[in-house]
Amino acid sequence: MTLRIAILTVSDRSARGERPDASGPALADVVTQQGWTVVKREIIADDFDLLRERLSEWADSGEVDVLLTTGGTGFAPRDVTPEATLAAADRLAPGLAEAMRAASLQVTPHAMLSRATAAIRRRTLIVNLPGSPKAAVENLQVILPVLPHAVELMSDDPHAEAGHGKAA
Repeated sequence: MTLRIAILTVSDRSARGERPDASGPALADVVTQQGWTVVKREIIADDFDLLRERLSEWADSGEVDVLLTTGGTGFAPRDVTPEATLAAADRLAPGLAEAMRAASLQVTPHAMLSRATAAIRRRTLIVNLPGSPKAAVENLQVILPVLPHAVELMSDDPHAEAGHGKAA
């Protein structure tokens, strides 16, 4: 299954051109190595309304299966990515964020400071990743194995639940 992925970097400094975006390209590399397609990519400032609007617009376009954000998930006052994601969401997908934090705790105790969330809007999965390129890639690696099945389930694929029965 070829997934259509959007990557949204959330960073005041990168949006102003003061710092290059390292996380977006790192995530794009992982996505393309999976044989998936990056259909949208953008850098925006840490602005709640702009972020909520972009998440909604991209999810509603029907062009994106998985929307990855990178940045804005920490404790800084302008870190509003989780709140904007929740404002755009129809339903939550907490297991993804829980799995990423659990895996990250094996690497650093700072994983406890992540406020990243995951949610569904229409038929698009939105996942918040850290702003650090290393941490963003590590977190994405945790959830990669389930993304195709998640997309199948959201698309109402009649075969998606075939493997959900009891083991023989």
